[in-house]
Parts: sequence; structure tokens; C-alpha cells
Amino acid sequence: MEDFYFIGVDVSKKKLDFCVMFEGKVVYEEKTANHQSAIMSLIYHLQEDYEIAGSRMLICAEHTGQYTFPLACACKAMECRLWLENPAEIKYSSGVQRGKNDKVDAKRIAVYARRFQDKVHYYERPTEDIERLKQLESERTLYVSDLAKYKAQLKDQKDYMPKTLFERKMKRLQALMDDLVEAINAITDEMEEVISACPALSRQMELLMSVDGVGRVVATNMIIATEAFTRFDDSRKFNCYAGVAPFSYSSGSSQHSKSKVSHRADKTIKRLLHLAAVAITHKTGGELKMYYERKVAEGKNRMSVINALRAKIVSRMFAVIKRNEIYRPFLS
Repeated sequence: MEDFYFIGVDVSKKKLDFCVMFEGKVVYEEKTANHQSAIMSLIYHLQEDYEIAGSRMLICAEHTGQYTFPLACACKAMECRLWLENPAEIKYSSGVQRGKNDKVDAKRIAVYARRFQDKVHYYERPTEDIERLKQLESERTLYVSDLAKYKAQLKDQKDYMPKTLFERKMKRLQALMDDLVEAINAITDEMEEVISACPALSRQMELLMSVDGVGRVVATNMIIATEAFTRFDDSRKFNCYAGVAPFSYSSGSSQHSKSKVSHRADKTIKRLLHLAAVAITHKTGGELKMYYERKVAEGKNRMSVINALRAKIVSRMFAVIKRNEIYRPFLS
């Protein structure tokens, strides 16, 4: 990209650090508040002062979750190209680093964008329904986690404090738990309303839940993680993202370990896929249960077989979406 401006942005909760590079040199550095209006103002002044058309600039930032939301909104409003990259990709491509601050990080991101411009993947915001589902699921997960924590308190501490003190504590915890259950049910109902109101999402839910082991929570999280199956081309790429695909680890003649999955993964979806696979192992029938029993009888490691079940579940989910057909097992 000749005659092009590469803009690195270091994102934090309160502010953004901008570094503008042109022809390999830093021509501008600035800080701004992490608000859409402030970001738009800075981009506007850049375009005016340097006479940069939107087609001649590339804004690159680390994908740090919700803190990038104002930047994404500003870039869309200003019709600027935005590249949200995995932080690990930028970190491990920057060589040995000594010291760290936001200004230096913004420059490193700008250098990364210029150096790896052939790998650019422009960010496209998910639909409003997906954004809403993502926020609701994040809130629901928070409350489910708190509910489990309070339930554990009721079980674990009964025998380790005076009875009267525990009973008073139990009443307070029960009140909190009742509120959490009410909030979780309300969020679940709202998510179902969002899905029901969108024919495409409603159809995807129907298709996904026809797959053995897939319930409403797994199906909803798959829709969110794949952005309604538009983010990943096939199940293999998603398995890498979810930490299900095994990779070999060998080097020369001294290191030859078994293939294993990577720890770099979406841990939430990986946990849900694991629960779905474990649920299949406790069923009384079905083709996946028969596969599990056959592989275990052959002497395969149980966890390896469960991981294979996770991959098969993902493959089936992608297949039913691609074919737009309810899953029909070969065995009744």
C-alpha cells in the first residue's frame, strides 16, 4: 500500500493512544478519550491536517473486547478501515520487548499494520441482534457464576460455624440467590425474544438443537461465537478457535510428545462443548455414544475420545447450518 497512512491505536478503558506512520516514519502521536465523539474528532482533524482520504488510512488496534466498541463505532461513522487484531499476534511479532507504555504500544501496532498489511482483515461489526445477545449472555454468565458461588457457601460452611449464625447467613444468601435466579430467568426470556424475532436466528437455533448433545445454551453461544455462522468458513477453523483441534509437538530427535490441544482458545465455548460431549457419554444410545464406547473399548484415552466428540459435535453443527437441514442420525 503505497502512499498510505498506518494508524496504530492502543486501547485502554479511559483513553486511546494514536500513532500515525507514513512511509515508515512516525508523523503524529496523540491521546484522546475513549468516547466515540472524541475519536471521531481526532480522525477528522487527521484527515483535514494531512489531507488524508478515508481510503488512504488503515486504523489497527488490538481486539480487547468491549473497550474497542467506541473505536468501532467511530470508524464506521467516519467510513474508515478498521483492523482489530488478536493481541497475541501483535505481541509475538514484535520481537524482544524491553519496557512497556501506551505510547510505545501504539507505535508497535502501527509498525505491525505496515509490516503485515498483506494479512489485513477489516473488521465488520456484528448485527444488532448478535451484539444484544452477546451482552445478555455475558451478563447471564456473570449471574450464573455468582449463583454457583453462593450455593457452594451453603454446602461448604454448614458444619464449620454455629448453627444460629449459619441460619442467618443462609437466609441472606437465599435472598440473594432468589434475586439471581429471577434475573437469570429474565435475561433468558429476553434472549429467547431476540432469537424468536429474527427468522434467521430462530432457524439456526432449531437446526443446532437437532444435533445430539446440543441444548439451548450451547446453541446460543455457538450463534454468538460464530456471529450467526458468518465469522468462520468451516468447522476446522472453529475447532482451532475453540481449542478442540489437536496439534503435534515435536522437534528434531529429542522431543516427540503426543498431539494435544492448544491452551489459546475461547474457554467459554470450549467448556460448553466439553459439557455437551460429557452429556453424550452418559446417554443410553445414539451414534455418538456408540462411537465413544467403541473407541474406549479399543483402548483409546477417554479424554482424547471426549475431545473427538467435541469436534464431531462442532462438525455436525456447521453441517446443519450449511445444508439448512435438521440433523438426522444414521442410527435410530
